Amino acid sequence: MRDLAIDRAEVWVVGPETERYAWALEMPAQFMSNTILKLATRGGLEGVAGAAMCSAHAFDRSVAETLRYLLPEVMGRTALEREALWYRLRSLNTPLVPQAASLIDVALWDMAGKIAGLPLYRLLGGARDRIPAYASTPLLADAQAYVEYCAARLAEGFTAVKFHCWCEPSRDVPMVETVHGAMADKGLALMLDVEQRYTRDQALIAAKRLERLGLTWFEAPLLDTDLEGYLELRRRTAIAILPAGNTVLDLAGVERGLAMGAWSAARIDVTIACGITPARKIMALAEAHNTTCELQCWGYTLTQAANLHVMLAHANCRYFEQPAPYPAFEYGALDVIRPDASGDVRVPEAAGLGIGIDWPAVEAATIHRIDVRG
Repeated sequence: MRDLAIDRAEVWVVGPETERYAWALEMPAQFMSNTILKLATRGGLEGVAGAAMCSAHAFDRSVAETLRYLLPEVMGRTALEREALWYRLRSLNTPLVPQAASLIDVALWDMAGKIAGLPLYRLLGGARDRIPAYASTPLLADAQAYVEYCAARLAEGFTAVKFHCWCEPSRDVPMVETVHGAMADKGLALMLDVEQRYTRDQALIAAKRLERLGLTWFEAPLLDTDLEGYLELRRRTAIAILPAGNTVLDLAGVERGLAMGAWSAARIDVTIACGITPARKIMALAEAHNTTCELQCWGYTLTQAANLHVMLAHANCRYFEQPAPYPAFEYGALDVIRPDASGDVRVPEAAGLGIGIDWPAVEAATIHRIDVRG
């Protein structure tokens, strides 16, 4: 196994000058960095992963700097030691930026797929080879802009849209009602995400109005940690209620939320929840509770791909989250993920994550580099 031993890690913090978006009224347009990790073995095998970090005013470097002290733990290990490394990294005394541990785990799984000569979703179980996508909006100008957005996405083949909006009930709910009225006969599933910004009273009033519209789900009305608030909301409404999936990411926390019935389904992001290894455990937890785990994918193509492979490996996820418009999320990728005419997405069938990287473009937009050798 000596030729599979990891002896080099390279990190790029990529900050491209692309379109920037917000998804709440008081939020400035976000700088979205793409931290890319490449692990290499003595025998020349490489594994790649990417994780996005959204921040106001400047590109984030914290993921890379966390990797600086995690990567020495990886040197000399192999892609066949994913579980051991996951346990090792979660037991370190230093607090982690979770995307850093996620990058290590996903890059190891990319290597494992290449060793097996299989696309990752097939190695992980291969429950299916496609999944419906919903278009995930940025904040738009007004209700009419959302109507036009939905019409454009319908023309592209989408069968579902999730709204990011002002996160003010007096504007959000009327907008959804307007879109629902315009799209009622189009067969378009609708979701609303309000980024954990409502009070309990606001969430209940909005949920009762949204329930009448038959929304597919109402996402992140409360702080992820307000499990009691979520439970009360579910008791008093029939609409499906999901968390944001950015805070309650550990196995024990997800289990508690599912066991008490706080959410209609679990929600995480593979690149925030410390990787594919724990994400598979959370998918199993959701299945044990007879519900789904709706993975989020708001990020660059490598982030989308890691989540999509896990979705395709399991049967208990309903939709792929497709950020649209597309170009800002595809920077640096030679292979991109977009829905077909029926609104479904697939991943490339190449081994591992299957995403080719435009390394010259990555280098051109790199704002920070780290190189670790074993």
